[in-house]
Amino acid sequence: MTLNRRPRPTSDDRELRLWKVGRVLALAFGAAVLVAGGVFYGLVYLLDFQEIDTTKKLDATTLFDLVKLSFGVVAGAGALVALVVAYRRQRVDEAGAHREATRLHTERFSQAVDKLGSDSPAVRLGGVHALAGLADDAPDDTLRQTCIDVLCAYLQLPFTPDPGYDPAHQEEHHRYLALRKVRHTILRLIGDHYQRPQGTHRSWQGCDLDLTGVTIDGPIEFTGAVFSGGTVCFDGASFSGRRLVSFVRATFSGGRVSFLGATFSEGAVAFRGATFSEGAVDFLGARFSGGKMLFKEATFSGGRVSFDGAKFSGAEVSFKEATFSGAGVSFNGATFSGGSVHFAEVRDGPAPVGLLTAAATASVGVTLPSTWLPANP
Repeated sequence: MTLNRRPRPTSDDRELRLWKVGRVLALAFGAAVLVAGGVFYGLVYLLDFQEIDTTKKLDATTLFDLVKLSFGVVAGAGALVALVVAYRRQRVDEAGAHREATRLHTERFSQAVDKLGSDSPAVRLGGVHALAGLADDAPDDTLRQTCIDVLCAYLQLPFTPDPGYDPAHQEEHHRYLALRKVRHTILRLIGDHYQRPQGTHRSWQGCDLDLTGVTIDGPIEFTGAVFSGGTVCFDGASFSGRRLVSFVRATFSGGRVSFLGATFSEGAVAFRGATFSEGAVDFLGARFSGGKMLFKEATFSGGRVSFDGAKFSGAEVSFKEATFSGAGVSFNGATFSGGSVHFAEVRDGPAPVGLLTAAATASVGVTLPSTWLPANP
């Protein structure tokens, strides 16, 4: 899956938006003249000095007042110049500080990536934590996204399966366990950062997350996370661990979360109390062949949630006490051939599109609420 990202401003863009001193001075002087003229005219009008006797000679007091006024104008102009120069210096300093922060970030990034490619699992583990820390301290969103992309890419790399524990393969088995620890650490860090409210320090909410084809056999927590922007992709991922993958009380209010073609074969994936209100959540072609898929007390009130073409062949799937009140939930082309599927005690809303047809052709019992069943003749 290709992630479409909007271009983010860089340090070069910041410098291009910095006006030259001459232009700023000209605009500032022009604004000062207009304001001064407006104030002078307003005072003259308010004081009812609409007619000035031009024949009257200037006395010493009036001349002295004009001189003081002239010096005041000169002093004000000087202060204006100083203000513009200070503004310019501040912007240049900010741009310089950003360049320096970017340079240091790049150096640390290179060192962390080198560690991630080490033959030693312990060094790789240090590289994982270093990249996560760099994402937290990144000077802009582009650099943060780059760190997250590298961690996701590491999870997408192929790895040697567990040879099993026996004396002949003891070293390979221990190495597999060590490298699995690195992968599980990345999954844990992703979950930890996604549980932090967007806009707070160390929050990755709103960033793109590409876990296409990843084997998720370790704990990953999205409890209470808010998916309101960006793209989170689990296309082709395999949920095969005996651990809980938690989306409990998560909010899907924008962006896109995709489980296209994902496989759920062990453990449990829980969406209990989750809210689907906007955006799109796709389970198109997903295969539920074992474990549990829990949508108990979930609320489907908007957006699109699609189980089109999904295959339920051995998993326990529960929508008990869920609320369907306006969401575009669909089961077109879904098949039920094993396990159990429960929609009992649904709180509100019509049956999802295509569900009754899929249930009628199912080779396994699909528990539906009486309000969704056709009336007896």
